[in-house]
Amino acid sequence: MYYLFKRYLPAFPLILRIRDINYSAINFSLPTDSVMNIFDRNTKLLQRERAAQIADVKLYDYIKNEVGYRLADRIFDIKRNFKKALDLGCGRGHVSKHILAERVEELILIDMSTSFIHQAETTEGIKVSRIVMDEENFSFESNSLDLVISSLSLHWVNDLPGCFKSINKSLKNDGVFIGAMFGGETLYELRSSLQLAELERDGGISPHISPFADIKDIGNLLTRANFTMLTIDVDEIVIGYPSIFELMWDLKGMAENNAIKNRKLRLNKDTVLAAATIYKELYGKIKEDGTSYVPATFQVIYLLGWKPDPSQPKPLERGSGQISLKDLYRLDEIIKETKKINIDEDK
Repeated sequence: MYYLFKRYLPAFPLILRIRDINYSAINFSLPTDSVMNIFDRNTKLLQRERAAQIADVKLYDYIKNEVGYRLADRIFDIKRNFKKALDLGCGRGHVSKHILAERVEELILIDMSTSFIHQAETTEGIKVSRIVMDEENFSFESNSLDLVISSLSLHWVNDLPGCFKSINKSLKNDGVFIGAMFGGETLYELRSSLQLAELERDGGISPHISPFADIKDIGNLLTRANFTMLTIDVDEIVIGYPSIFELMWDLKGMAENNAIKNRKLRLNKDTVLAAATIYKELYGKIKEDGTSYVPATFQVIYLLGWKPDPSQPKPLERGSGQISLKDLYRLDEIIKETKKINIDEDK
């Protein structure tokens, strides 16, 4: 778990946009391949374009830059040179600026925001092409890519299973997909504080934080999309803010504010003030210098999957094991009973 702190200018006035999802039994009885259109992609595009025009836009890149750096580091763990790679939902180049020419020859940047595409940073020596495309409608030439990367973009996609299938289709055999997504525990402090405040002030609860994928669901979706040799792990980044207002302001600067279709446009001032007090009382902490702050948790799910290929390692056939699982308690004894083989160096 990592703790980061951020300095702020005086707080700015803030209008909080919140989410309102209608839950019903129908939502839980949809066919497997049905798509629940929760997010308004046009709203998300507008939010990204507005964020890109902020004069101090780099001030809000700290989380995405950190995750992008960690994701790029995982690419270097794969001892392979990739001829053609694609960064899906590249943003302002949070991953691409860390990718070196010694590992990737050609890099394709894709994002729904034209401004983000033009602002995306890359390193020298790599052939770069930029394509404006909505990640939700991602479509690329089949069997043409060696590597697909996606960092903190896919959690806004309605048809995530379909997107994973399109990624798999675009990869060559034995190609790899490496991604990072916000997990279900992201911003749980903010979510609970807003819910308690709204329950007390308005007499009801509405979802205020985007629904995020759970780690157990990610593995199932990747398997259904025909990925194999999966590696999924979770990390948490905890950032300290002076109050709830700076947190919400930064979410807007990251273009991570509300984009749910049936959202409310306003949250009462009294409710926001109550949420700020609840946040501080429930989760507030004190730094060594005596100043107070409120923590915000960002859960990041890292995922890696390979497109199947005959050259990949395969599990042994069923029943080929030499030791029964019921004998694991006497493993030390079994090892001692194993015959030693003398190696004749002359042969």
